[in-house]
Amino acid sequence: MGEQTPGRRARLRAQTTAEIQAIALRHMAEGGPDAISLRAIAREMDMSGSAIYSYFATRDALIARLINDVYTSLMDEVEIARDALPPDDIAGRILALGQAVRRWSVANPERFRLIYDHPAPGHHAPGDGSTFDAAKRACLALTELVAAAWPHAEPVQPVGDHQWSDFAPDLVTAVRDAFPELPPAGVALAMRVWGRMHGLVALEVHGHLGLLTNDPAELYRVELLDLIRSLGLGQDIDRPGISKSASRTPPH
Repeated sequence: MGEQTPGRRARLRAQTTAEIQAIALRHMAEGGPDAISLRAIAREMDMSGSAIYSYFATRDALIARLINDVYTSLMDEVEIARDALPPDDIAGRILALGQAVRRWSVANPERFRLIYDHPAPGHHAPGDGSTFDAAKRACLALTELVAAAWPHAEPVQPVGDHQWSDFAPDLVTAVRDAFPELPPAGVALAMRVWGRMHGLVALEVHGHLGLLTNDPAELYRVELLDLIRSLGLGQDIDRPGISKSASRTPPH
């Protein structure tokens, strides 16, 4: 057999890397994030232990890549839903974003746990900032909507006495670069908005709503409507164009 060309080697390496990640995600779905093991993946792929480390030097590196890919999957879906509505429909875009977060999370509970619970026992994020970059995309997508809503929200929100020093320096840099007019109180508001969006979703993903409500999608939709109104927006958000059925998770 002739020597492999650089292009072929690159394709084979990409295919093997993708297979490693797919197996890791399957193991995670079967046993949770702590089930991810480079040696177990190598055995399944008939690779030597040393060979798999040429793709991912550590388990932490593999988990970091998975976190990035999972965030990308989430944000691709969320941004499509958000951007289906025009930029001046701030209330509708907030509702669409929140509903997309819930749909993705309920459909992908183990992936949700990977990025929003502790990823795995003993995992330490690499020092290259890659996992922060992945989370930053999600943070900025929501902060963009809060920045658009800020002129309406500021008069009705108890904004508190927030300073830039209240927040992580990397977050401050990202927000100030993207939204130079947004004050520290706006960043705090974005975090509070995320907390309200995240709360019921986390309860549902972890199975805590199953015995309490027959319609978690509608409970969540109403929470989003209340959240939107608390921002001084969307007094008519519960309009015919935003159907109740749109927020429900489709059957698998």
